[in-house]
Amino acid sequence: MKSIKELRQEKGVLVAAHRGTSAGNIPPNSIAAFDIALKEGADILEMDLFQSADGEIFVFHTGMEPSHLDHHIKIETYTAAEIKQMRLCNCDLIETFLPVNTFDEVLEHLKGKCKMNLDRSIGIIEPVMKMVRRHGMEDQILMKSDPSEQSLKLIEAYASDIDYMPIFMEEDHASEKIEKMKIHYAGAELVFKTEQSPIVQEAYLEEQKKKGRVLWGNAILYSSRVPLAGGHSDDISLLEDPAQGWGWLAQKGFDIIQTDWTMHCVNYLRENNYRK
Repeated sequence: MKSIKELRQEKGVLVAAHRGTSAGNIPPNSIAAFDIALKEGADILEMDLFQSADGEIFVFHTGMEPSHLDHHIKIETYTAAEIKQMRLCNCDLIETFLPVNTFDEVLEHLKGKCKMNLDRSIGIIEPVMKMVRRHGMEDQILMKSDPSEQSLKLIEAYASDIDYMPIFMEEDHASEKIEKMKIHYAGAELVFKTEQSPIVQEAYLEEQKKKGRVLWGNAILYSSRVPLAGGHSDDISLLEDPAQGWGWLAQKGFDIIQTDWTMHCVNYLRENNYRK
């Protein structure tokens, strides 16, 4: 599969589907949600990983058990056999027939189909990358993490050949360090509260572009009180003016937009010539 840079050059602004496309009876972080997102035009599927008490990797956002399983539990304290008996809930907290998928199932299902961003996986990167390599899917993986010394050493040790993007919050204090390491530094996720943040100033963005790096922006919102892209969000795109949300990010030079509304975002980008 082509690199993230090659996909950007070929297709224009790329769209990352946050946990797939979920709504109604389709829960997030499920194979069903991933399939729908691909039908809607997603280039990248973002997903969350965790390890069971006995070491098997699953796709699920820990901490979301009350809203996705209707149980106040810590899913990572259960065995793989116990987790496989669980069923995901829909948006009304009604149990569906859909299981918590193993990472192995998801890899097999998505082989050759798209890029995969493996979120919340830096702490289990060794077994995660063993599974990726066993499936021969290194070229489909995009890794992101905080740029701490510990995280960067783990990337260098277990994923040095994988497209990697550090997550910079407001400022970039790590690029020089990463450039000196054995890491495939493909780009960066930029998280910023306001348009005055250092990482969205023209000089910084131009420097990143000159070095051939792709930039990831978040239109998603975990909370309306915590902007991830200076207010240029899915909410403003859908409820007011998409030019102020997805359009602003594309115009600013972001190469990847993460969204919870894949089809709407893809259609806007195509209609406004940001995407082929």
